[in-house]
Amino acid sequence: MAQIHWKPDKQSLVPMHKQIFDFIKDKIALGDWSIGNRLPTQMEMANAFDVNRSTVLEAYEALKAEGLIESKKSAGTIIVNNTWSVLASKAPPNWEKYIESGYQKPNLNVIKIINELNLDSKMIRLGAGELAPEMSPVQYMKSIYDHLLMDVNYMGYEEEKGLLQLRVEVCKYLKPMGIDVNPNKVLIVSGVLQALHLISMGILRRGATLLTEQATYIQSLTLFESHGINFTGVAMDGEGLIVADLLRKASVKKPELLYTIPSFQNPTGVLMSVKRRKAILSLCEKERLPIIEDDTYRELWLDEEPPAPIKAGDKNETVLYMGSISKSLSAGMRVGWIVGSERVINRLADIKMQTDYGSSSISQWMCYEFLAKGYYQSFIKSLRHELKIKRDFTLKILDQYFSDIATWQKPAGGFYIWLTLNKNIQMYRLFESCYRQGVVINPGNIYDVSSNKNIRISFSYASLQDLEQGLMILARMIKLNLSNR
Repeated sequence: MAQIHWKPDKQSLVPMHKQIFDFIKDKIALGDWSIGNRLPTQMEMANAFDVNRSTVLEAYEALKAEGLIESKKSAGTIIVNNTWSVLASKAPPNWEKYIESGYQKPNLNVIKIINELNLDSKMIRLGAGELAPEMSPVQYMKSIYDHLLMDVNYMGYEEEKGLLQLRVEVCKYLKPMGIDVNPNKVLIVSGVLQALHLISMGILRRGATLLTEQATYIQSLTLFESHGINFTGVAMDGEGLIVADLLRKASVKKPELLYTIPSFQNPTGVLMSVKRRKAILSLCEKERLPIIEDDTYRELWLDEEPPAPIKAGDKNETVLYMGSISKSLSAGMRVGWIVGSERVINRLADIKMQTDYGSSSISQWMCYEFLAKGYYQSFIKSLRHELKIKRDFTLKILDQYFSDIATWQKPAGGFYIWLTLNKNIQMYRLFESCYRQGVVINPGNIYDVSSNKNIRISFSYASLQDLEQGLMILARMIKLNLSNR
């Protein structure tokens, strides 16, 4: 067989095993590689294509499934003679072409791998941003569900802005925080992620600039980038966004929105001070810069209740406020809310109806019952106690194994500890070496592309035993990777 001069395109969105499959199939179809010929071994192909042997194996298995090749002990892998019907059959549409032309960008490759690994129950999940299954309010949910089956007779489409009863309860829930609104200014959404998607589609133009914390959750999302929206990071300290840097970036970049997580910020865990919240609101009012306040983690305080939301001091409808039960009750319920100017809420509600015709009725009714019957606050109180135990345990383990290689701050709430290594590290290599040892981490560079020193450690999901084992493995992998640089 002639020498192979082709290689798969590693920058393509098409998986490399699929490119290899198509290449070999084309060679057979064109008669370049004849029936009865032996294919190179998997290792020879891997060397020729500059890929892992497992990639070639996956392509070979697909070729076998289509009847194009067979493996024989004495002859190796050969092209067989019963494939004419396969090759002569009408080709399906080129779906790859359509996929590549779609405007929504694919997820970051590291995040796709994390999502896949998180489905493996054998992996220790040190980066998971959700509650462990045993921490879910199962008994409350069973009681509420039984009640709904008996008393709720209709679960069809809800109002454009969501279940009215739930919006009324959300208004009651927000009032003690200093946010006094009516249900017309509340939109129920399927979590904060959908809220951000609606905002990107409904009130931001292509080419707009969004200011965020330097390291932030939405840097890990492609939805804003897919809509042509740019990010500019604002520096932070232990009190949150630095006002002087915010002013400088606002003057130079001419942004259209500021997105901030003031309470137990994701991924750093920083709690913005009262003084900083007031200064940021004052500056944004002066600069006419709208604020998106993401208060998802607010109820997860562990030491003392956080300051009032930025929205509480908003007299000019400068702030769009977002909340959710996904972190505090159940990630799978997918219920959150946006509070803001009625005109903006109407616009976002219209787009929401165009995209999903309303969030799940049963999830909205369950959320309503949690709030209306006082179950939510009862559960949150016990949840804080459990999370505090896990946080303190994690800090103890960090002191034991990381004191010579990293620094961190004690978070006052939320799920996360922002680990800062003493030296830069090849972050993907560390990520890969950890998952080969059964530990999934969230590298800091998915939240800030310039970060080669940070890792987001979550204490909310893994058991105490897994936290200790996972952190021991992580410390060992960090030291190993640093010594092999």
